Amino acid sequence: MKFEETGLEGIIIEFQALEEIMEAAGFDNQFDYERITFDYKMIDQVYDHIYYLRVPAHVEDGELPSPYSTVKMMVPYVGKHYYPHGVEYDEEFPKHIVDKCTKRLENLFEKVKKEAL
Repeated sequence: MKFEETGLEGIIIEFQALEEIMEAAGFDNQFDYERITFDYKMIDQVYDHIYYLRVPAHVEDGELPSPYSTVKMMVPYVGKHYYPHGVEYDEEFPKHIVDKCTKRLENLFEKVKKEAL
């Protein structure tokens, strides 16, 4: 499920600033030289399911992990983990998970827009 109306898509920000914001918000990251994905793991205690809120970005200038490179943020999305097959993104998600993702993305937007270039 994609979150199209967050305001994050298209924001250009210095990598170091984004990394600090995301780490403070509880996100881990994975990157190669041209792109990065920040993951926030959520465990649904009611149904014992694991979900990942993912916020991707693509390098605009420089190369990761240089702190001075700039990245352009992309559309965030959420997926459900299915062991051992991986993560599924195209399904219905529980309202409390969607609400949690929406709130977290709103908080991120407030912090990221202050650091945007």
